[in-house]
Amino acid sequence: MSGGTVRLKLKAGVASVFFDRPEARNAMTWTMYGELAAICKRLQTEPDVRVATFRGVGGVAFVAGTDIEQFKGFGSGEAGGNDGLAYERNIDEGISLIESLPMPTVAVVEGWAVGGGLAIASACDFRVATPGSRFGVPIAKTLGNCLSAANLARLCAVWGAPRVKRMLLLADIIAADEALAAGYLLQLSPTEDIDGVVAALCERLTALAPVTQRATKEGMRRLVTHHLPADDDLIRMCYGSEDFRAGVHAFADKTSAVWKGR
Repeated sequence: MSGGTVRLKLKAGVASVFFDRPEARNAMTWTMYGELAAICKRLQTEPDVRVATFRGVGGVAFVAGTDIEQFKGFGSGEAGGNDGLAYERNIDEGISLIESLPMPTVAVVEGWAVGGGLAIASACDFRVATPGSRFGVPIAKTLGNCLSAANLARLCAVWGAPRVKRMLLLADIIAADEALAAGYLLQLSPTEDIDGVVAALCERLTALAPVTQRATKEGMRRLVTHHLPADDDLIRMCYGSEDFRAGVHAFADKTSAVWKGR
């Protein structure tokens, strides 16, 4: 299985970012996260770019989270908690780079947007999806880890706390029609029409005042992320737990984890 890549295409004021690892449902590797961060930093310096789109390759998934195999290298006990802290901080920094882009951003979702993929899509300003798309963070069923307070705040801002609790405490996967009704999605489109829908949305966004868009985006980002509580203790508790290590190995072995609460 390849390590995948994140690609950037610039054309006529639109930056198109592609998550390219279709054989693994575009699950993100450390290298791909690094490439995504580098692309976002570059886009900060591209004044001619008026809209950025984010899309998974292959039509089956947007991004199906982080590649679970990489968690096998995390330490045990307190060491595992420290690995988890580093991971969550890296994720927060990457998601913050997407949020901080000065131009409007659009996630184009075809299929699964779960875990880290949901965080990436939720960091975008708008989301369009195909009817078969699915959204969630089923880590209470799979890994037994947790999200940072920053990512919880971001999800609550776009989904509302009740649905975030369903995704995290019940491991619910939310269907596209409910995501549309919740306001999470701007539009649903048949697969064969989604390219045209995205092109029309980009054209509409590029016709509007970029300074207004930039100021509004930054003001709303500050509202969501200001005065975030400390969460190192919660992250250490989860990533340093026996349950997390059991969850990682069970997921890799395609078995069900036995949760012990320690």
